[in-house]
Amino acid sequence: MTILITGAAGFIGFHVSRKLLDAGQEVYGIDNLNDYYSVQLKRDRLAQITADPKFTFQKIDLNDRSGVEKLFSQNSFTHVIHLAAQAGVRYSLQNPYAYADSNLSGFLNILEGCRHSADLQHLIFASSSSVYGANTKVPFSTQDAVDHPVSLYAATKKANELMAHAYSHLYNFPVTGLRFFTVYGPWGRPDMAYFKFVDAIAHGRPIEVYNQGQMKRDFTYIDDVVEGIIRLLDHLPNQVATNNEINSKAQYKIYNIGNHQPVELIAFIEVIEKAMGKSAKKIMKPMQPGDVVATHADINDLMIDIDFKPATSVENGIQKFIEWYLCYYKE
Repeated sequence: MTILITGAAGFIGFHVSRKLLDAGQEVYGIDNLNDYYSVQLKRDRLAQITADPKFTFQKIDLNDRSGVEKLFSQNSFTHVIHLAAQAGVRYSLQNPYAYADSNLSGFLNILEGCRHSADLQHLIFASSSSVYGANTKVPFSTQDAVDHPVSLYAATKKANELMAHAYSHLYNFPVTGLRFFTVYGPWGRPDMAYFKFVDAIAHGRPIEVYNQGQMKRDFTYIDDVVEGIIRLLDHLPNQVATNNEINSKAQYKIYNIGNHQPVELIAFIEVIEKAMGKSAKKIMKPMQPGDVVATHADINDLMIDIDFKPATSVENGIQKFIEWYLCYYKE
């Protein structure tokens, strides 16, 4: 296999790249190294894998149509793992055009590249649990309607699913979408709550706790997510119906990939406090625009199809993240 990973300097992309390289695979990584969060952190992730001769890296912006076309025309990728995106729910309220450029135009460029790739065997792309939006039935199932997004970020991820289905139907290549549920762990994103909490507690700053801590998240450890992605590489979607009334001919399937054990935010903070041996100074805040009260993944399809079983408890996962954080920042 020759595998293209977009967003290779990102949190999930880096971990997937490293896992594949360790397994002896050829990996071609791209990233635009934008400054949404620390560029140095992204470069430090890359430094962990660029010495491997099986890894090739190129700085490309997904929105650069000619650059993406050239990338696909000059390489024969058997698999594409598309993880690059403009992430973040709250940031989508501040800079909506970044989401249109990366998540819509950028994804279209990747789909066009896949369409013209004679050797392509499988496209796996990142969606998000955010697509469930205002849904209140839990656990969230991929059979649920996702027609009420509460953020632009969520809307772009739902659009990605629709775009991917159309391309799979029209051009007959297998596509799998993954709705990620609050992925965390070493080398994680500084804009995520768990990272902010640990950093604030380490430096004696207060933390902001939204909705009085009365929210639940299906925190999913990075190693479990990576294991799921790797197992799906050779698990091609069958021709499946999108629901009971529509017979779709697309080779296309959507999975939830989560821990299936949501944790209340206030309890999650307590896990961090215990692991750090410090109490957090909490500033209670109301619910924020674009946020949802709870996320909870129904992962039955993933368990049946690839025997996916999350193996990392929140306690163990947070401990590993804190150990990395203290080492990386030399605290």
